Amino acid sequence: MSNGVVANGASVGQTHTTSQRYLSTRGEDSGLSFEEVVLKGLATDGGLYIPEAIPSADNWESWKDLPFTDLAFNIISLFISPSEIPSEDLKDIINRSYATFRAEEVTPLVNLQGDIHLLELFHGPTFAFKDVALQFLGNLFEYFLVRKNKGRTGRDRYHLTVVGATSGDTGSAAIYGLRGKKDVSVFMLHPKGRVSPVQEQQMTTVLDANVHNLAVTGNFDNCQDIVKALFADPEINSTHKLGAVNSINWARILAQTVYYFHAYFSLLRQQPSTFKLGDKVRFAVPSGNFGDILAGYFAFRMGLPVDKLVIATNENDILDRFFKTGRYEKKPTYGPNAEGGLEQDGVKAHEDGVKETLSPAMDILVSSNFERLLWFLAYQFASSAGMDDEWNKKQAGQEVSSWLSDLKNKGGFGPVYKDVLEAARKNFESERVSDQETLDTIKSIYKEVGYVLDPHSAVGVEAARRTQKRALAEEGAAKHIISLSTAHPAKFAGAVELALEEEPGFNFQEKVLPPEFIGLDKKEKRVSDVANDWKAVREVVRQQVEEEFKVFGY
Repeated sequence: MSNGVVANGASVGQTHTTSQRYLSTRGEDSGLSFEEVVLKGLATDGGLYIPEAIPSADNWESWKDLPFTDLAFNIISLFISPSEIPSEDLKDIINRSYATFRAEEVTPLVNLQGDIHLLELFHGPTFAFKDVALQFLGNLFEYFLVRKNKGRTGRDRYHLTVVGATSGDTGSAAIYGLRGKKDVSVFMLHPKGRVSPVQEQQMTTVLDANVHNLAVTGNFDNCQDIVKALFADPEINSTHKLGAVNSINWARILAQTVYYFHAYFSLLRQQPSTFKLGDKVRFAVPSGNFGDILAGYFAFRMGLPVDKLVIATNENDILDRFFKTGRYEKKPTYGPNAEGGLEQDGVKAHEDGVKETLSPAMDILVSSNFERLLWFLAYQFASSAGMDDEWNKKQAGQEVSSWLSDLKNKGGFGPVYKDVLEAARKNFESERVSDQETLDTIKSIYKEVGYVLDPHSAVGVEAARRTQKRALAEEGAAKHIISLSTAHPAKFAGAVELALEEEPGFNFQEKVLPPEFIGLDKKEKRVSDVANDWKAVREVVRQQVEEEFKVFGY
């Protein structure tokens, strides 16, 4: 499996330069700096930013003994020109970002069972994998704002209004990354009643003046649509500088790429007899918005020996259905004469099509980051025509724009060209895991090894088990697989207790609950209820930013 996109025998889309520029997946924006794409978040044409070329990590093998922060610097600096962020400044941003983590290794790897390993990504301030990226992004925002505001006072200062949508974990991680920072307001939209109690408490008990929680009547996709509508609105953009913290922000994906390399090197140290430098590994990733697994794709494209990236979805399975059928559709269809009902495998869905599951952070109808992979697939397909690189990029942008237009107006697109689907399947597999299978996995892992999984991590582990079983049946051997553990089990007490309540000796408070969560439900909360209406949200943002200005004397 080639690490580059190959056309006419040459590697296309790879670079070795540090003078990195960025373009939009929909073809209208290009030539942007790292600072510009971080502060803008979403492209002006509605697309997502990607690097114009993916750098090759030519000496990645020499990084095998580096601590996490040094490894992060080596990887991240490939995407940022030192003329934008000098090396010493970048090292300082990275060191401060990961000094907040409870584990010395930042993202430790543990062996779960045999050749299945678990990458624990929940040792940051909010006990979720989002901290890895959002501690870094918060410090990036601060760095750029301090630089922009040198010598400025009052209303003349560059003030960033961060607007984000969360299905639970992004919200608290973004808030903890931005709370109290000067010249930045953060507005987090969450679907009212559709995040876990701990997630809701983590967000709404942060009372810093620059933090605003908005509970939206609707689902996560509605929240995400509101955020995108705000970024596309000329009116709010003429008065407020909007910034993004969702994984539409390229810096999120970049930061997450680091722990794929770190996991590989950890496995190398832990399994010296069965895993050698250069051996391929598989990753299983619980997938909602596709950002976490997309970071693995970038790690692979940079040179990390990845055999397959296994997409693990819950019953909101738009990604699994795409890789099975080549169709990307909001609502599933059943059989040749089906009309797309609201029940599958006995699981009820809301009228909006999103199913409420035990893994709510993955209850997403449309995976925004999938657009970035679609661009690379379209680019690879265009490259097969043998035209020049600029033509290939233009064609990819047009194809993505067409697909996303159909998704918006028709509820889906596809099937995509056979070559596009086959290219996707070279790097990815997919699995759909039901709620019952999630509970069974939590229970069986606890019984067998005494480890408590949160429901999202359980979805990943079940997918890992399946792909290992399939590899044994088809190939006679299975490679090591690393399953990403995306959240601490205490954040999803309902699912964990449901799975383990009958297990002898299991006590949630003693075995699972960290001291940081005790008493959260008694703390003062601040949250505003808002309608599922982007214009109503726009007015709330305006009013609360103005109130904030008064507090700070602007």
